Amino acid sequence: MANFNIKGINKNTFFIGIAVIGVLLVGGLIYANSNPEFSSSVSGFLGFGMSNQKIAEKAINYINDNGLAGSTASLVNVSEESGLVKIKLEIGGNQFDSYATKDGKLLFPSVLKMEDDGADNSNTTASTQPTEEEIQAAAAAIQKTDNPMLEAYVVSRCPFGLQIQRAMADAVNSAPQLAQYIKVRYMGNVSGNTITAMHGDAEAQENLRQICIRDEQASKYWSYVACQMKSGDTAGCEKSTGIDSAKLSACMSDTSRGVAYAKEDFDLEKKYEVTGSPTLILGDNKVAEFNFGGRTSDAVKTIVCAAFNSQPGFCSQTLNTASAASSFSETYAGAGSSGNSGAGGANCAPAQ
Repeated sequence: MANFNIKGINKNTFFIGIAVIGVLLVGGLIYANSNPEFSSSVSGFLGFGMSNQKIAEKAINYINDNGLAGSTASLVNVSEESGLVKIKLEIGGNQFDSYATKDGKLLFPSVLKMEDDGADNSNTTASTQPTEEEIQAAAAAIQKTDNPMLEAYVVSRCPFGLQIQRAMADAVNSAPQLAQYIKVRYMGNVSGNTITAMHGDAEAQENLRQICIRDEQASKYWSYVACQMKSGDTAGCEKSTGIDSAKLSACMSDTSRGVAYAKEDFDLEKKYEVTGSPTLILGDNKVAEFNFGGRTSDAVKTIVCAAFNSQPGFCSQTLNTASAASSFSETYAGAGSSGNSGAGGANCAPAQ
């Protein structure tokens, strides 16, 4: 880097020059504030980023374009907090707080508070947990039927797909009747006679394995999933849960079975415009789990029960209200091995 040599320059002249530059900069800012068309160009020249409003609009567009909220998100207001842009947004009639960096490059659907404000923050995030009244309002908006079906679209190696599967598996374990009202479907494509997935062939094969178990050995599905999500031990979990491995292998290799089942999922994925893992579909409509308490066993039950004309007995049970761990985890709650927070509300989406 070249050095600027001021030797021989009169000191008074040097400081007068600095003062003149300062006046010009201030004048430019005043002019920019009164002339919006000039504002963006002068901001770029001075090294400033987007306005908070523009950052918030970019965040809302990103959430909606990638289907991260389950339903359309809209901007309520924008402010600043702790050096971040605070974005209050509305989803399904409920309001949540998200945050973005000042350069508009990183979006945090939620953050964890590290300072004790006197409240129990063990399972809270900056995205405010809905009140009981808000949950009831979200439930009232759901179309009722005698036989609802909640479907979760996931990929098997997505930390957050594993998170919703963990919440569902725990819900079924606590209230076995729920099994007939919830179903996991998988995201992907078929190329020739081979299925593909967003995280590669290992994920595609595990998707196919779980699809075959779901459709041909349904009574073993939830026990296999609950085992497999601990560490990814497919062979060990097949054995411990009593899977007929020969039947499973035949399903996975027979395109008229495994691949055909998978294609049904992928066709529905396209029908519902699913872009992120997990995405919940209830009665042909996307539903946001965070309107009901997040990715918890109790939220899964609450969503299903909200869709009944006449609620079954299990709807009166209170299930686990802790956020399920993301990624592979030996335990229901806590951080998964990937280090994802789980409660952050993120989804896995295909690389753009």
